[in-house]
Amino acid sequence: MLKVPHLRAQVLYESEYAADMLPRIFHILRIHLHVSGRDRLPASFPDVTPYKNSPRYILENVAGKAQAEGYTCYIDPECEFFLFHTEDNGNPTTVTHEQAGYLDISPLDLGENARRDMVLTLEDMGMEVESSHHEAAPAQHEIDFRYGEIRKIADCITTFKMAVRIVAKRHGLHATFMPKPKAEVNGSGMHIQFSLIKDGKNVFESSQNHGELSQEAYYFIGGLLAHSKEMALITNPIVNSYKRLVPGYDAPTELTWTENNQNSLVRIPVTRGEGIRVELRSPDTSANPYVVLAICLAAGLDGIKNKITPTKSSNLAMQGQQAEHLPSTLKEAIDYFEESTWVKDVLGEEFCKQYVAAKKNEWLRYIQQVTDWEIAEYLYRL
Repeated sequence: MLKVPHLRAQVLYESEYAADMLPRIFHILRIHLHVSGRDRLPASFPDVTPYKNSPRYILENVAGKAQAEGYTCYIDPECEFFLFHTEDNGNPTTVTHEQAGYLDISPLDLGENARRDMVLTLEDMGMEVESSHHEAAPAQHEIDFRYGEIRKIADCITTFKMAVRIVAKRHGLHATFMPKPKAEVNGSGMHIQFSLIKDGKNVFESSQNHGELSQEAYYFIGGLLAHSKEMALITNPIVNSYKRLVPGYDAPTELTWTENNQNSLVRIPVTRGEGIRVELRSPDTSANPYVVLAICLAAGLDGIKNKITPTKSSNLAMQGQQAEHLPSTLKEAIDYFEESTWVKDVLGEEFCKQYVAAKKNEWLRYIQQVTDWEIAEYLYRL
C-alpha cells in the first residue's frame, strides 16, 4: 500500500505546486484505499458506479478480461526523463552543464544527488525501485521499478512522475517527461516489458524448449505489431512524441521484433527461463500509464486469441523485404486511430470520441505555428 512519510511529505507542501498536486494525491490515495479494500472516500458518482471513460477503469476492464482467461499480466517499465536548469524566476529551460552519457557516474553525472533523492522518496512511499542510472543523452536519467502486476505498476508510474518533478524542484532543477526536448540527442521513452502468468507459470516460456519463446509469446508479439499503428495515438500521444521516433537515436522505427536491433518495435531481453519477457519500445512517458498499458495488453491478448504470427526476422532488408513503420506525425496517428474499430472496442466509443477531438485540436494548434526552423530555412532565401 502507498505510504506518504512525514519527512518526504514536506516536499509536497513546500512546493508552489502543492495546490495543483493535492487533488491528484487525493485521487492516488483513494485508488490505494480501494485496492486494499478500505475505500471510504467518495467515488466519482454517489452510487459508486465507475466512470467508464476513466483511464484507470479502462485498464481495470482490460486486466479483468485477461484474468477471466486465466492470465495475470506483469510489467517492468523503464521510465526516462531529463533534468534541466531553471531560470531565476523558476521557469524551465533546456540548459544543462553536464556532458555525461550512458551509465556515467559522479563527477560526470551532475544529477546523481537529485536522482538519489527521487529513489529514496519513492521507496519511502512503498515502491520497489529496481535500478536507476544516467541515460545516453546529457541530463537524461532512468528509474526502473521492480516488475509487478499491471494495475499496481500503472499507479506507481502516476505517482512516480509527480514525485520526480517535485524532488527535482527542490534541487533547483526541472524534470521533464517530454519525449524529445532537444533535437540533437536521444529522446526519452518508456520501454515496457511484459510477461503473462497462467497457473503460476510464465506462458512466454516454451514448455518444450527451456529458455525459448513459447507460441503464446510469438502470438503476443504478433498482436503488438499488428495493432501498433492504430494504437500509436495512445503510446505516443503528443506532437513531440514523433520527433523521438526517427532513425539514428536508438528509437524504434520499424514494425519488426528482434533481440538486439534498436530500430525494432519489439525486443526480447536476454533474460530467459521464468523471467523471459517481451519488450515494447515505442511508448513514451507523456502517455497516460493506464490507457497505454490497457491498449498494449489488449493488443497482445488479441494476438493470442487470433493467433497472429509476427514476421520471422527483424532484418527484413536481408530478405529483400521492406519493413513497415510507425506513424511519422500526430496527424497520421490520429487517422489510424479514427479508422480502427478494434481501438473503439477496447477503449470505448465515448472515450475515443473525446480523445480524438482533443488530439485534433492539439494538431491544429501545432500546424498554425511558424517555427524557428522555418524562419532559418526560408526567410533569408525567399
